[in-house]
Amino acid sequence: MPASAPTLLATSAGYRPHARLRFGFGPMMAFAVALSQERRPRADGPPRICHLGTASGDDRSFQRDMEEAAREAGYVLHHLSLFPQPNVEDIEAYLRGFDVLWVNGGSVANLLAVWRAHGLPEILRRLWQDGVVLAGISAGSICWFEGGVTDSFGPDLQPMTNGLGFLPDANGVHMDSEERRRPLLHELVAEGTLGPALCTDDGSGLLFRGTELVEAVAEIDGVRVTRIQRGADGAVVETDLPVRRLR
Repeated sequence: MPASAPTLLATSAGYRPHARLRFGFGPMMAFAVALSQERRPRADGPPRICHLGTASGDDRSFQRDMEEAAREAGYVLHHLSLFPQPNVEDIEAYLRGFDVLWVNGGSVANLLAVWRAHGLPEILRRLWQDGVVLAGISAGSICWFEGGVTDSFGPDLQPMTNGLGFLPDANGVHMDSEERRRPLLHELVAEGTLGPALCTDDGSGLLFRGTELVEAVAEIDGVRVTRIQRGADGAVVETDLPVRRLR
């Protein structure tokens, strides 16, 4: 069921502690599903989510954990697996059967390489333009932008400048929990390696309609969403954006 406009939710959020499961889905996942139901609720059953776990090598145990979290939340969840080969014959037709495509974290460098090998960027762009909601966390957030910083290549963060470019400029994730990210983003924006960066603390996300940022949202209290950019004098400026708390 398509959203009313091309919709993308880029986050450092989506999961929460659960008493019985490895994790449950938080308000951010519910928000992604609600965005997909704008025109009218799905009439043929519960909302359908496709999990793309490419960045973590389509880890089977995590896939099972995602299925359990979806069952508990009342969603239908399946997977697009690309290791060791695609689990479906027609990837685009398969993905069109879902309301939300949720991209998990891991190695954004590996995700981009594997997606490009299988033609996913072109497929995902068509689906996005046709109203399928694209969403994700961490690597599943950075990948939609032109660049960001990543630990894909080792323990030291490095710039990533070959993102899909669905959204302009750069993205920073986990800004409050990984202290090395902020100073490196400041440095890369200052020298022009990255354009302005929109950055999320854990528990927050960025909602885009087309390429326009509509709002910042959060599923927990007290988190920041910021924009890092060069000012007119060449100095780097970091600005806090308004954040709406999801319930």
